[in-house]
Amino acid sequence: MKKTAGVIFRTLILLLVGITIGLYISRNSGDRNLGFSFSGDDKLSKVLTLVGESYVDSVNVDSIEGASINELLQNLDPHSLYLPPQQAQNINERLEGGFNGIGIEYQLLRDTLIITQVYAGGPAAKAGLPVGSKVVNVDHKKFSGTKLTADKVNNIFRGEKDATIVMDVANADGKGTRAFAMKRGRVDISSVNAAYMANANTGYIKISKFAATTDVDFRTALKKLKVDGMNKLVLDLRGNGGGYLSAATSMADEFLSKGKLIVYTQGVHEPRTDYFATDSGAFQQGKVTVLIDEYSASASEILAGALQDLDRATIVGRRSFGKGLVQQQFPFGDGSAINLTVARYYTPSGRSIQKSYKEGVSNYRNELAQRMQKGELFSEQSNRNDTVFKGSSYHTSGGRKVYSGGGIMPDVFVPADTSQNTQVVQNLGELQLFSAYVVDKMQPLLGKYNTGEDFMKHYVVSDDDYRNFILYSSHTLKEMDSRELLQSRDYIKSILKASAARFKWGDNAFQEVMNTNDVAYKKALEQ
Repeated sequence: MKKTAGVIFRTLILLLVGITIGLYISRNSGDRNLGFSFSGDDKLSKVLTLVGESYVDSVNVDSIEGASINELLQNLDPHSLYLPPQQAQNINERLEGGFNGIGIEYQLLRDTLIITQVYAGGPAAKAGLPVGSKVVNVDHKKFSGTKLTADKVNNIFRGEKDATIVMDVANADGKGTRAFAMKRGRVDISSVNAAYMANANTGYIKISKFAATTDVDFRTALKKLKVDGMNKLVLDLRGNGGGYLSAATSMADEFLSKGKLIVYTQGVHEPRTDYFATDSGAFQQGKVTVLIDEYSASASEILAGALQDLDRATIVGRRSFGKGLVQQQFPFGDGSAINLTVARYYTPSGRSIQKSYKEGVSNYRNELAQRMQKGELFSEQSNRNDTVFKGSSYHTSGGRKVYSGGGIMPDVFVPADTSQNTQVVQNLGELQLFSAYVVDKMQPLLGKYNTGEDFMKHYVVSDDDYRNFILYSSHTLKEMDSRELLQSRDYIKSILKASAARFKWGDNAFQEVMNTNDVAYKKALEQ
């Protein structure tokens, strides 16, 4: 279960946190001997003991300890970090492809929980809980109007497996309630955000992360698209901040013939390890285009770099993030963990695409903003002129020049379109006003369409619809720049339609609507 964002607006900081998580060289489920201890005679332990026993005010020693460890790690590189227990749990659940819960997404409106998505195969879906439900009572106790928070909701709906939950939801006519009983269980989260036929013979698949189940999710989507006539593929890795190394190599294997080198890793304490393709790939023939952007990182760069080096795919978009460091997770007994960089990875041509962090963590985290200031997101020549690429040329299997030192350079550059994604659009998204409007105002309209295809083909957001949405939003977002509203009008209309499509027909419909006017998507189809 996760809280619906209405439309995905990623701030730079949140993306950097996701990218910092990076990818793990292995997955560890139990405690592991780290080879060192913070409880012995070392200075850090002594200082923490002194603070806990002698400091003038009461302090949270655990918090200080975590901050101290993290400061130490961040002085090594930007991707080695300390994870408090809850953060470590959230990351591992995300990358393991599921969690224990009832399988819903929701939005809190007027202190009432509204169900906005029900995960297929989860307990809520099996119980028949409909999207749009307003939850009034939980376990025979008042729930709506009790100062609800995300933490309170998660504590109730996620947790111990097989625990029974009874939810009373308001009927659509507002008269009375209906009870739904369900047991918490395993809820699978697919790595595939969308998979559909872009045209008669080209499939489109968008992957959000590289988790334990990503290859299985991809194969499932691929099989369905092949039945629909697909023989070309657009693979969208934009915004994908990475995940497991094994997931990236498994994905690359789907496109490559036996014996091809996918990637190799190496560090001072890690001998070189080569990863080769097998003969089990499900799409070894057929044209492939890969979409990347400045938020495609780590495992995404492994896959894009391998397919580029081996001349297996055309890379379209903008230079990727530039994370070529491999982390391994070392857990502590209290649920916290350390993500420690143990190796670098190299593409088949020998490229290390890790960008420099010699100027410190702060400068490293501002690097994407610096790219924008230099005009790199808008000009291909600005990319080529970047000093990190000078004298760093490598070559693909077919002899084409490629670059290392700061990310994967696309074969076909597509400038960023920031003209419509104004601050007012970002504010509308962050306040979840698109999805709120769909819940409050658009459900009767959605009831008139039997299929997502019918809705996408025939429904057009009119100027009146747009004005009504802005008026609705103005009760929450008090200040909206009129120039930005005019500048972003068409974009706002697209997001509103996509949000409505997602509410009734899911992520596939959302992505299909948003891709309609996406320049990079259209360029990928041309390839």
